[in-house]
Parts: sequence; C-alpha cells; structure tokens
Amino acid sequence: MTDSKDIFTANRDWVERMCASDPAFFTRLAPGQSPEYLWIGCSDSRIPVSLVTGLQPGEAFVHRNIANLVPEDDPSCQAVIEYGVGVLGVSQIVVCGHYGCGGVLAALRGHAAGRTGDWISGIVALRDRHAAELGGLASDAERHARLCALNVIEQVQNLSRSAAVREAWSRGRPLVLHGWIYGLADGLLEDLDVSMNGPAA
Repeated sequence: MTDSKDIFTANRDWVERMCASDPAFFTRLAPGQSPEYLWIGCSDSRIPVSLVTGLQPGEAFVHRNIANLVPEDDPSCQAVIEYGVGVLGVSQIVVCGHYGCGGVLAALRGHAAGRTGDWISGIVALRDRHAAELGGLASDAERHARLCALNVIEQVQNLSRSAAVREAWSRGRPLVLHGWIYGLADGLLEDLDVSMNGPAA
C-alpha cells in the first residue's frame, strides 16, 4: 500500500521533471484552460485518462462516475457537459467505457443494491431491452463485454439529448460525440463507430 507521504514525494518529483523539460509549463497552464476534449469515463482506478490517451494537462476536461453514465437527471454530469461545451468550448466529447466494468457486471447479474443499485438501474433496463441478443451469446464473459459496449452506445445517445449539446448543434457549432471502449487486458482503446456531429434524424 502506498503511504500518503509517498504521493507528495512523487508529486514534487513530477514537478521537478516537468520544470526541467518545460520551464514555462505551470505558468502557461495557470491562467486558464481551453481543452479540445471532454472525457466522460468510468471511475475505475485502472484507467488513468492522461496515460491511456497521451493527452497532456489542459487538453481534456474530465468527468468520471461508475460505469461512465450520462443520465439526463444527474446534475453533476450535466453541469460538466454544460460547462465543457458552453464555457470551455470543447469540440469533441468522448464517452469511454471499458471491458470488465464492475458496474456493468452488477447490472448484468442484478447484484447491486442501495445507491449503487439506483445508479446502475438504467443499465439493468438496457440489459432487459437486449435480453435476446445477450442470451444468444455463448458465455457470461461475452455477455458482459457486449453489455459494456451497449452501455457506451446508450450513453452517447443520452449525451446527444443533453441541453448543452442540442443548443450547440442548433447554433451550428462543430461538436462531435464519440463512443470508445478500453481494454483492461491489452490497454487499447476501441472506437465503437457511433460518432455523432449533429442530432439523429
């Protein structure tokens, strides 16, 4: 287990390395941010956004929650979208899920209670809507992987209905939504080919 003091030591080491390679790094970042990307991902500790994507500090505005959900009635998620689109002017929004997601697995098995059960209830409903497809797969692992992907696709659709996204599109602002998924076993991102640059017809 990492001692909290070790984190402060690692932080100072990182600052020294950054300043050695780019002396103006922090003075350039401090005045404000203008990221191109808004990243909506899972809270899973195994998916560090900057390492997975190669994006640098200041290049991605990030929101994370269990199972990378974009509920229309979640004020935290919707506020991030509103701020990212309306204030920061991001031009691309990525919903990124991952294979092996515990929240999706709990929904698949119906094993979550309390606040977590409430939170993933939309994935349970998604599971039920796709019961025939999921039931036709050969193993629980395949069903789990497919539901992880279906969840990302569903969240991109939810994102496309958010007020901030619809307003940006109505004004003709270039804004692209993406659905990606990450493989814990190989570290690779996969594009699920559900990108949108305007409202569905």
